[in-house]
Amino acid sequence: MIKITNKIISKMKNEKYVLDENITFFDLCSIVLTRILMLTRGFLKRVLFKSCGKNLFIGKKTTIRHKSHIKLGKSVTINDYVEMIALSQNGITIGDNASIGKYSIIRCTGSLKNLGKGIRIGDNFGCGDWCFFGCSGGIEIGNNVIMGQNIRFHAQNHNFDRIDIPIKNQGTTSKGIVVEDDCWIGAGVVILDGVTIGKGSVIGSNTLVNKDIEPYSVAVGNPVKIVKKRAGHQVI
Repeated sequence: MIKITNKIISKMKNEKYVLDENITFFDLCSIVLTRILMLTRGFLKRVLFKSCGKNLFIGKKTTIRHKSHIKLGKSVTINDYVEMIALSQNGITIGDNASIGKYSIIRCTGSLKNLGKGIRIGDNFGCGDWCFFGCSGGIEIGNNVIMGQNIRFHAQNHNFDRIDIPIKNQGTTSKGIVVEDDCWIGAGVVILDGVTIGKGSVIGSNTLVNKDIEPYSVAVGNPVKIVKKRAGHQVI
């Protein structure tokens, strides 16, 4: 059964996939049953999406609103209790073989007075549980990006210069957030509006990213600081 499962997963992912040999038959049966239930749920709920590839996996008690603004690639997994609110200018686009962790939220618009821009996520993306994507100012995430748990994107800022009126009435600014290909974002990271994280970068856990990160950087801290470059690259 493990060999058959390896072949099925490899075909779905378009790359070789080998399960750990220590997984027992009964564990594998439980996993396969769960995935079948998610696949069945995905089949039943795939209607009304703007577009949807093969093999959609949806967990239990998910909230997906404004499906006509959502494009999904092949073999996308939306895990338990995820909330996706897609109402926005560009909606939600998620590439092939992407996985959204449990209890995560993708919210494209903060106020109905001004629709947000939305989010585009590339292929082979994965984020852990409890992540938040505030997409009002637009978020672009490249291919092969992996993320830990409890990561927060805030692609919008409130204006606060005036003191004669409440902050909530002063409007917002939105520059957007970009995470380029092949990045690893550690658990608990906060990414603020206007930031670009360059290709191949690693962001340490609990880092506050409030400025651009050069490609192939390793960055940590609050506020963020580049501490070294990956092999073949030097800190300037």
